[in-house]
Amino acid sequence: MTNQSDLFKYLLHLGDNALIHSYRLSELCSRGPFLEEDLALTNIALDQIGRASSFLKYAGEIEGKGRTEDDLAYKRGERQFYNHLITELPNGDFAYTIAKQLILSTYDVLLFTELSNSKDETIAGISSKVLKEVRYHFVHARDWCYRLGLGTELSHTKLQNAINEIWMFTGELFESDETYNDLYSKGIAVNTNSLKAKWLENITEVLTKSEINIPNVDYMQSGGKQGIHTEYLGHLLTEMQYLQRAYPNAKW
Repeated sequence: MTNQSDLFKYLLHLGDNALIHSYRLSELCSRGPFLEEDLALTNIALDQIGRASSFLKYAGEIEGKGRTEDDLAYKRGERQFYNHLITELPNGDFAYTIAKQLILSTYDVLLFTELSNSKDETIAGISSKVLKEVRYHFVHARDWCYRLGLGTELSHTKLQNAINEIWMFTGELFESDETYNDLYSKGIAVNTNSLKAKWLENITEVLTKSEINIPNVDYMQSGGKQGIHTEYLGHLLTEMQYLQRAYPNAKW
C-alpha cells in the first residue's frame, strides 16, 4: 500500500514548484520587452497555475481533510511549502528570466516525460497534459538564449551573468530524497537524480550554441524540498496570500 502521507507531500512539491514559479512570472505581466513576449510570459504563467491547481487539488483529495487547492495555496505557512529554491528567486532583468526558464523547462521536459508513465493514473494524466506545455516552454527559452547569447555584447554579457548567478540553485533539482523511496520503488514518483546527466547534456547543448559558458560552482543551495527557504518566499507569500489572510474564507 502506498504511504499516503509521502504521496501528499510529493504532490505538494510538484504543485508548489508550479505555483511559486507562476507567481514570479505573473509579476512580469505588462513588463515584457514587447507585446508579443509579454503575452508569451503571461501564458507560461497561466500554464504553471493550471499545473499547480491540478496537483494541489489531487493533494487535497489524498490528504482527505477537505482542503481544496485554494486552501493549500493560500493557507499554508512558509515552512509548509516544498518548492525548489530557484522558483522563488526574485525576477531580475529579461536575461535572468530567460536563464531561469531554460533551467526549469529543460528539467520539466525530462521530469514530466517520466511522470507521464507513473503508476498513479492521476499523476500520469496530469503529467501528460503538462508535457505538451513544457515542451513549448523549453523551445521558447532555448530560442531566446540563442538570440541573447549570439546578439549584442550587452545581451551576451547579461545572459552569462544570469547563468552564473543562478547555477548554484540547479543542484537541488536532482537531490535524491529518501522520503520518497517507497514512491520511487512503486513507479509513482521519479528519482530526479536519474535525470541529471540528460539534463546537463541538453542544457549544455543550448548554452554552447549560445556561446555561454557553464560556470564552475562548488557549492549548491538546497533546502526547499524540506521546507527551508530563502528570505524571498516569505515576502512572496505575504503578497500572494494577503486577501485570504485578511478575509478568511471570503467568497466572491
